[in-house]
Amino acid sequence: MLTHLRRSLVMAVGSVLLFGFAYAFAATGVAQLLFPYQASGSVGVNGSTLIGQNWSSPRWFHGRPDDTGPYAANRARNVSGGDNPLVANGVAGSSGATNLGPRSKTLLANTRALVAYWRHLGVVPTPDLVTTSGSGYDPDIAARDAIAQIPMVARATGLAPSRLRTLISRQTHPAQWGFLGSGYIDVLQLNEALARMES
Repeated sequence: MLTHLRRSLVMAVGSVLLFGFAYAFAATGVAQLLFPYQASGSVGVNGSTLIGQNWSSPRWFHGRPDDTGPYAANRARNVSGGDNPLVANGVAGSSGATNLGPRSKTLLANTRALVAYWRHLGVVPTPDLVTTSGSGYDPDIAARDAIAQIPMVARATGLAPSRLRTLISRQTHPAQWGFLGSGYIDVLQLNEALARMES
């Protein structure tokens, strides 16, 4: 009986060491070696490159309207920020779209409010800048969305529009494998590059 118990304990401890530690460390090492960016995760000093951030200042490029205009967080009214999945103004957000259909009067009113919001900032908005993404936390915009925001950012930062166009061009990622989807810009990476340009 003691022999069986000893064998069971040795097998259990050996399995934990082999599959619980050795395999996990080996898999992590291979992932870090072959895919360092993906293995390290998306969260950096300024946020995640996979989740849309709240950029409320006109000195930064903005993403899709997940927490601007009519979707903005309002702590006094306990509004979490529309489609914003992150904590905004001390109120936790949600990670889903509004699910408003094309005939929705609320969607029409929100879109008109976003057009007015952007025009107030000196931006002629593109369709993507006045509609939320399907997921509600899209971190990317098209190059045309960033280009439309150049007057706002140039006025707020004092940088020449030509320098901002060059920055946008450098931050534009091509379609995956050259044909899947279209080019895109990660707003967090664009704003981090803008901050480096200003310093």
